[in-house]
Amino acid sequence: MSLDVSPALLEMAERGEVDEREFVDCVRTSLPYAWELISSLVAQTKVDGTDFADNHVPPPSEQARGQLLRAMASDAIRGALQRHFGVRLAFQNCHRVAVFAPSESNEERYRRFTSVRAQLLNQSPELRDC
Repeated sequence: MSLDVSPALLEMAERGEVDEREFVDCVRTSLPYAWELISSLVAQTKVDGTDFADNHVPPPSEQARGQLLRAMASDAIRGALQRHFGVRLAFQNCHRVAVFAPSESNEERYRRFTSVRAQLLNQSPELRDC
């Protein structure tokens, strides 16, 4: 199970009414490593006054890596995180997360980061089975 869903949140989903703030809180508590990594990258853009930040450090454990993969692989989780933080997320390999502040000028940087070329250039034997 990727998220620790409370009975109340599950009941909301069963009724068809889901408050995204409650879903985001569920993600925050269920995937603390992924939440902290994304939060820190968003904070870095604000402190640095930039519209881009990325992570190059692999997760400290397989549990942390699993959290990050679940957060980035789920369209619902990823979309909710993007809306919550007001950024666009991108992902390479098994740990390189990037945040992009929404702006016209940042579109080209996003396209370069998510390109086939960038993915190929970001490969290494150590990451083959991550």
